[in-house]
Amino acid sequence: MINPTTAQRRILFGCFGLILLGSFLVALTSESSALSFSRVLATLIGKGSMMENFILWELRLPRILITLFAGMALALSGALLQTVIKNDLADPGIIGINAGAGAGIAVFFLSAPLAVASHSFLLPLAGCVGACVTAALILFFSKNKTSAMILNGIGFSFAMSGIMVVLMSATQREKVDFLASWLAGSIWGTSWLYTGILFVLCLVIIPFVLSKSHQLDLLRLSRETIIGLGIPLKKWRLVFIGCAVVLAGVSVSITGGISFIGLLGPHIAKALVGVKHRHFLPMALLLGGTLLLIADSIAQRLGIPAGIIVALIGAPYFIYLLIKK
Repeated sequence: MINPTTAQRRILFGCFGLILLGSFLVALTSESSALSFSRVLATLIGKGSMMENFILWELRLPRILITLFAGMALALSGALLQTVIKNDLADPGIIGINAGAGAGIAVFFLSAPLAVASHSFLLPLAGCVGACVTAALILFFSKNKTSAMILNGIGFSFAMSGIMVVLMSATQREKVDFLASWLAGSIWGTSWLYTGILFVLCLVIIPFVLSKSHQLDLLRLSRETIIGLGIPLKKWRLVFIGCAVVLAGVSVSITGGISFIGLLGPHIAKALVGVKHRHFLPMALLLGGTLLLIADSIAQRLGIPAGIIVALIGAPYFIYLLIKK
């Protein structure tokens, strides 16, 4: 469905909203049998035992909300990169943003005491700084040519991953275990502190980006047309790339090295509701949160990192797009 009517879009949003709600409810019953589905509502309204309250309010809800917000942030990040770079293969994991965040986390985590590094609001900041530095290097070496950003990004992704491996080879076993878990995409930052950080990030950036849907539509035009219309191309490119990098850098700092959400969310959204940003960006947000929430629920039941589940879905789709292009 390329150009659905307004009524059809509303039906699609309603359907996927229900899927998200269902995924949320299923995630509430993940892992432990100590809090059954029948006891979730009672615990939510304050009628649960001490153990049930702890499981719901300190373990499950923070993890679910973090997964939801991170999925939305990664999907929006991928959508912005695809628009600005004008390449459907753009994704913060593929072009090196996630790896840059990982390098920033590794430097901070290995230089700080273990107890401080594991529970610090500075960890997302370190990841964001690493992602921003990597993005700046990619832009510098691409010399403002969007066609070169994907290849340079892949190169920097390998370079930053190599830096992480080198740093991990000369440190304590406990810190190596954490970084290895991060690389695999384990949702580790399951506390209300990290939930608040992601919530504020989404609350600030998502409404701003949605309000600039018209500017994003214009960026899909040719360079000559954009300049002819008097649009400050460099300004908006930097603004939207900055938003994409911050969204991805902070999100993966908390969730681990998860890729392909930024690829899958926007692509599926465009196929469902069309390519205008005011239509597909909200759908991409909805899909990104749902995909990561479902992937994490499956991963918990199988005892593996969520990043592996996402990769099993996203990698074949990436190969398909690569062959298609």
